[in-house]
Amino acid sequence: MWQPDKQDNRRSTYPLSSESLPTSAGTRPESSETIVAFVGKGVEFKGTITYSGTVRIDGALDGEIHTDGSLLVGEGAVITAKVTAGTIVCMGKITGDVTAKEKVKLQAPAVLSGGVKTPVLSIEEGVLFNGSLEMTQMVREVPREVPRDVPREVPRVKPPRPVEDSEAVALKRATA
Repeated sequence: MWQPDKQDNRRSTYPLSSESLPTSAGTRPESSETIVAFVGKGVEFKGTITYSGTVRIDGALDGEIHTDGSLLVGEGAVITAKVTAGTIVCMGKITGDVTAKEKVKLQAPAVLSGGVKTPVLSIEEGVLFNGSLEMTQMVREVPREVPRDVPREVPRVKPPRPVEDSEAVALKRATA
């Protein structure tokens, strides 16, 4: 029977919004995005998930995950998928190839079996990683190029004037 005065003492690995994620070194997603989707414990999903923002998975997923945002994998999560994301924070189990544009953070007791391609990888003690690793350069904004047919103005710089010693200036004035 449901009792409104009784509190549930069970806690999930991650809170429901990214603002209240654990703040230990680097567990918070880089942006202040809130979680846009949640696959809860006991939920099984088969297929492809494509999204923007932050998604938290505590259940089972079989398929593919594509995003430029963040993927939070809870301790009880079991993912068998090809994963492409901006940032991945994992405490669960991932089997498959993982690609992150920004970083991958594996926190104990995470298990990752597969290839990882990322510019930044963080692995805590107690994590099991079996697979390959390819470190890439971080994706940076490229400044827009000016079309070649438009002449660019080059600022002209005047050469510096020589600075004269105050005694030499006084001597020149006296002889002039």
